[in-house]
Amino acid sequence: MSGAQASREARLPDDEAGLLSVRDLDAGYGDLQVLSEVDLDVQDGEYVTIVGPNGAGKSTVMKSVFGLTTYMGGTVTFDDAEIQGSNPEDIIHEGIGYVPQNENVFAGLSVQENLEMGAYILDEVPQDALDAVYERFPILEERKQQTAGSLSGGQQQMLAMGRALMLDPDLLMLDEPSAGLAPDLVEDMFDRIDRINADGTSVLMVEQNAKEALRRCDRGYVLVQGENSYMDDGDELLGDEEVRQEFLGG
Repeated sequence: MSGAQASREARLPDDEAGLLSVRDLDAGYGDLQVLSEVDLDVQDGEYVTIVGPNGAGKSTVMKSVFGLTTYMGGTVTFDDAEIQGSNPEDIIHEGIGYVPQNENVFAGLSVQENLEMGAYILDEVPQDALDAVYERFPILEERKQQTAGSLSGGQQQMLAMGRALMLDPDLLMLDEPSAGLAPDLVEDMFDRIDRINADGTSVLMVEQNAKEALRRCDRGYVLVQGENSYMDDGDELLGDEEVRQEFLGG
């Protein structure tokens, strides 16, 4: 490892308590270990992006935080509570919303029924939360009686995000939110994520459009073969020649 690379590889924020803190995380699927000693932080109100080559384990980090993988070691702390090894329902109660890349809506249910499912852990659906989602995504209110499966890809992504926001999470985790979207819809999706973050929700995102994601986020992590490789401000990673050549296509 070169001195230049060592000076830029995974540096962590100051030791002040963050909203999400991942330390030395080992995780995978069954006996297959995918992540090795992964470190990651999201501060309150921060927008953090994970990028890297295909197969690097980016989505596995998100799934591991949300309790969807086999926990093998390390710690995951959210709002000062250790949550590693917890099940997803308990993690939702802690204040984390998660939007997976695939199969992220109930295709046979209406738009409104999908949103109501986002509040299933509550005794009743909070009307103010439903109104807030419709205000953020007006097209969903226009189509609230349509089945989710009849929506366009971009509208389904909005619906999945809206459902995750029904509980007003402190942290919203998004796995490849621009995947499958037409090019003219990608910028709009990023703009919506920017506004969610600007309104006070911390964001942790895995994204295939690495350049655009790093341009917009506060900090980025580059993951390679299940391990931390680089961590820095988004703009710094974009301007780093090694990162650009190795992971961003020059």
